[in-house]
Amino acid sequence: MNLIRNALCSLLCLASLPSFALSEQGQQQLQQLQSRWAEINYQLPEKQREAAFAKLSEQAQQAVSAEPKAAELLIWRGIILSTYAGAKGGLGALGLVKQAKASLEQALDADPEALSGSAYTSLGSLYYQVPGWPIGFGDDDKAEALLKRALSINPNGIDPNYFYGDFLQRNKRYDEARAVLQKALQAPARPGRALADQGRRKEIEALLAKVQSKLD
Repeated sequence: MNLIRNALCSLLCLASLPSFALSEQGQQQLQQLQSRWAEINYQLPEKQREAAFAKLSEQAQQAVSAEPKAAELLIWRGIILSTYAGAKGGLGALGLVKQAKASLEQALDADPEALSGSAYTSLGSLYYQVPGWPIGFGDDDKAEALLKRALSINPNGIDPNYFYGDFLQRNKRYDEARAVLQKALQAPARPGRALADQGRRKEIEALLAKVQSKLD
């Protein structure tokens, strides 16, 4: 299951401020989950990430249990479970990505535009990174539709552009991928998300170099 480990290891750090539907405590928890996710994903040694994401997934579940209809918390539970799956790898990762998918679908039911449509981005990312039938639920057509929906809501966002660019390069649509990734690099900074932005931009630059090598 190295495909799941490698494909999901960078999955989604998303951009918007929490909506006012969250309680004050819920907003604090959301910010804590976002900050800790970035620390684990971009600063912690790889061998330590699985245990750290496991602990963070428990914290995300507690936050969702306290506010089960908060789309923002459901989105971040999905993101954390996805990256936990990437760190874990193996058969156990499949169960985690299915839980992530369910959490993101619940977020869409609650508020499809929460966090600037981040549930669409995260769910689309799962659909193109997870293997297809009979191993998993991966589906490139669904992935592209979801990613385009995310971009219709947040056209200048760093994450929807990054993940759509990654989708395009995986499908050997290199000219399109280059344009989308260049746009991702121009995305505005996200308040309170400096570490996440820094890490994501490094990923974009590396992917752009890979795409350019295919075009040269």
